[in-house]
Amino acid sequence: MLSEPRSGRLAAWGNALFVGLISPDEAALAIVGEDAVHRVDGLPGEASPVGLTLALGRLRALGVSGLRVALPAPGHPLGLSGPPEFNARALAAEEAVICHGGALGLVPEVYEAGPDGDVHVEVVWHCLPVREAPPADVPSLGEAERELAEALREATEVLTRLDVAASGPVAEAAIDAYRARAERGREVLAPGYPGRAVRVLELAQRIGVLISVAYENGHGGAVSASEMAARAEVLRPVERTARRAQVAAYNSVVEERERR
Repeated sequence: MLSEPRSGRLAAWGNALFVGLISPDEAALAIVGEDAVHRVDGLPGEASPVGLTLALGRLRALGVSGLRVALPAPGHPLGLSGPPEFNARALAAEEAVICHGGALGLVPEVYEAGPDGDVHVEVVWHCLPVREAPPADVPSLGEAERELAEALREATEVLTRLDVAASGPVAEAAIDAYRARAERGREVLAPGYPGRAVRVLELAQRIGVLISVAYENGHGGAVSASEMAARAEVLRPVERTARRAQVAAYNSVVEERERR
């Protein structure tokens, strides 16, 4: 969770395109980001993989009016609605995009090639049928914001107690990298999203940084297997809250349109 998921970029900029706030080329450029290329495979009416610009236009022609994000984890099908075949594929990828109004879903498959420092990344989005039903366990923006405030307090207390804050230069670098992205004028959410969604997403990603530091940078104050297990047990619900908040932020414009 140190950076936005690819499903988040696809949903956010695809939603902005669908309401006419940006052009197809602008949407495709933002979705690809630092990757080399994205293609969509299995799109109805297309015999072979197609580029993002064509794919987004085809989805709109098929009746898709919005894109939702799913960020599932084992035991937590967050944002999914079935069928089981799609859910299994989304769980393996740990993310997916659900097309509102089209009974379709998109799951990314990432291919990497090249030496360290010059990795070439291609993404193929597999288009599959989904069940049109309420997504699992997605809170409202207001609920997510309240839950995040408590989760941030819990995460900070746990990391302090486990001495993660003093876990060395790798942890410092992770925090600095997050701050640099936050200050770079990044557009994690595309035009058309409310300011509250931006705040919720930024806080969720900040908590994600803290959790990643706890998991990835040494044992901190935990010196036994039982203490490390205890750390994971305490951080797991915090991580779950942060994922739920990210999904709520990315899906907020679609939810708002439905309410209207």
